[in-house]
Amino acid sequence: MSPGLQAAVLFAGSLPGHILMSLGQALVVVCLCFDFVRAVSVPRSHRRYVANTVFRTLALPSILVMAFSVLLDAASGSWTNVAAGVFILVAVIFRWHHDTDEDNWWKGKGKALGRWLKDRAASGSLVAPAAA
Repeated sequence: MSPGLQAAVLFAGSLPGHILMSLGQALVVVCLCFDFVRAVSVPRSHRRYVANTVFRTLALPSILVMAFSVLLDAASGSWTNVAAGVFILVAVIFRWHHDTDEDNWWKGKGKALGRWLKDRAASGSLVAPAAA
């Protein structure tokens, strides 16, 4: 095991590491709960819109948390936790990629926010450098 990975496993076993891992796992649980609410809600309802928006917002951080958790479990040799973590990781990725036709905040105002940020970044790069 590499020294960096060994240090990460040791940190994950400490009290601050347990707190961070617990917060990350809580994030994953909230993401999956909102995915369940989205799955059982009436199509084109406000409840489904909110659940889909929350799921889309938390999906990427949940994927990163689960990937890091699986890596730490594999480094520590906890193979049952690796199997469970990979299952949850694959489930979140599958739901994130295959249910894209829903209406959510990111399709409307999120795209407008992205265009605004792109315009701001482009206008900053168009400024000519000072002449020497």
